[in-house]
Amino acid sequence: MSALKWQGWLVALVFVAGLLVFAPLGLYVWAGSAPAARPAGAAREDVRITGCRIDPSSRRVVASVEAVNGFPAQGAYVVTVEFREPPPAARGPQVLVKVPGVGPAATERAEAVGPVWPPATIPWCGIAAAEFAPDPVSARSVGLRPGSRASNAGEAGFSSPPGARFGPSGG
Repeated sequence: MSALKWQGWLVALVFVAGLLVFAPLGLYVWAGSAPAARPAGAAREDVRITGCRIDPSSRRVVASVEAVNGFPAQGAYVVTVEFREPPPAARGPQVLVKVPGVGPAATERAEAVGPVWPPATIPWCGIAAAEFAPDPVSARSVGLRPGSRASNAGEAGFSSPPGARFGPSGG
C-alpha cells in the first residue's frame, strides 16, 4: 500500500473519531441551550390558597396565595383567585394577583383582596387559573435592573430640550 493511501485512511479515521467524540457533545449543547418548554396548565399545580379570611375593618375577603416554583428558571406567577360562598354556589367574583420573583424551587406568598363580603356568610377562596412567565433571560444575565431614579420618560436615556416639539411641525 502506498503512503498516500495510508494518509487518506488516516484522515478518514481521524474524521470518524472526531464525529464520534464531538457529535454527542454538540447535540448535548444544542439540546441544553433551548429554553425548557412548560406544559400548558402546569402553573396551576404550583400555586395554592393557604388562607381565606374576612378583614374585620374593611369586610373584604382576603385570600393568601402561595407559589412554589416547579420550573428551573426564576419568574412570576399570575393567579386568578375566585371568591364565592361554599360550593356548589355559582361562580363568584375573581381577582388577579401577581407573585413576582419566584426562584427555582423557592416559595413566595401574596394576598388577593376580594370584594366586600356580606355578613353572616362564609367565603370560599379558590384558584380559577394560574400562569407562569419566566423572567427575561437577557436582562437578568446582563444584570440590568431599573435605577432608583428611573421613570418611563427617561429609561432609554433620551432627553429633549425644553420647548422641543415632535412630529410634523412644518418647519
